[in-house]
Amino acid sequence: MAELVLPAECFGCGSAGALACGRCREVLDGTEVRRVRPEPAAPGLPGVSAAVAYEGVVRTLLLAYKERGALGLAGPLGGALAAAVRHGATRADRGAGPVVLVPVPSAARAVRARGHDHVLRLARVAAGRLRAEGCAARVVPALALAREVRDQAGLGARERRANLAGAVRVRAGAVRLLREVPGRTTVVLVDDLMTTGSTIAEAARALRAADVEGVQRGDRSIRPGGAGERITGAVRAAVVAVSPRAFEINRK
Repeated sequence: MAELVLPAECFGCGSAGALACGRCREVLDGTEVRRVRPEPAAPGLPGVSAAVAYEGVVRTLLLAYKERGALGLAGPLGGALAAAVRHGATRADRGAGPVVLVPVPSAARAVRARGHDHVLRLARVAAGRLRAEGCAARVVPALALAREVRDQAGLGARERRANLAGAVRVRAGAVRLLREVPGRTTVVLVDDLMTTGSTIAEAARALRAADVEGVQRGDRSIRPGGAGERITGAVRAAVVAVSPRAFEINRK
């Protein structure tokens, strides 16, 4: 309501006229998207693409969106996520095929406090951008937390892994939905931010445990156990932002 009544002010730099001015939007245009991997990487972390480093204007905009209810920022942030998804799902042999975006789950208390699921909202915006570009994209909220976890803020990489171990599960019925997607579809875990990669690694573990991820062999994806039934494409991940150090060491 405040956004409708009060003059708009850029959450990134404070200039008048829009929630994110043209200059701040340019930071999120996805031209710097790249494959990233933190050091050390969490065990089981899939390939991750990130649109931008989590610093400066990007950090300010993400915090305003997540913690201050600036939902209008879902547009530019979701656009950056779409660029990361496109990068992660594109392969040299065939370009970008169909994608299923699976949001990394948030704690129920965090969703209640914010009044919305911020990752799910970004995933839906990103899927819409991809469809507008001609990419078959859909969102499947397949994951949920199986138990309460501590707030990750202030935890080191080892503490985060212990905090999240076994904490993510696949929702009832979601495996069927994922198995029904067209062949050569890429499942992309999506999140707003990656620091150590522990959350994404745990989400990927849950998908593997549910027998979603397969091993690519030509046009087929088979169960790791070798049963031969096509399930879906390889699991990858995409985020809006990653820690500045991880973004820079992967600059290529």
